[in-house]
Amino acid sequence: MKVLVLNGPNLNLLGRREPEVYGTATLAQIESDLRNRAAELGVEIDFKQSNSEADIVGWIQESVGRYDAIILNAAAFTHTSIAIRDAIVAANVPCVEVHLSNIYAREPFRHHSLIAPVCVGQISGFGPMSYILALEAVVNVKGERAKVKH
Repeated sequence: MKVLVLNGPNLNLLGRREPEVYGTATLAQIESDLRNRAAELGVEIDFKQSNSEADIVGWIQESVGRYDAIILNAAAFTHTSIAIRDAIVAANVPCVEVHLSNIYAREPFRHHSLIAPVCVGQISGFGPMSYILALEAVVNVKGERAKVKH
């Protein structure tokens, strides 16, 4: 199984950006922990970050036929990007939305996700563990789908 992990704007600043909200782990630490868990599960991951909506849309479009699932922390684009939402629909690759913080316990404008309705699920509020939970979810969902097909 191969999983694409995409990270949106400002996540490159983790560890120093609002640690009271996002914690002190850096994106590199999150990636390392996720790679370790992926290896235990026998999953290959590609991990990317961009502050550009266009990059994220392009990576989602390129995922077709290359990845079994996408884990997406679209960050602020979660609440604004119809383009990312449409790319998820067009790619038709199972996608799990991830957030470090609980977006529903924050400012009201963060309560609405444009991408959640087109994702297989959403995990938020568990800090870096949100990524691990998302990885385990896509592995389990993929496994359940495989069982149903047989």
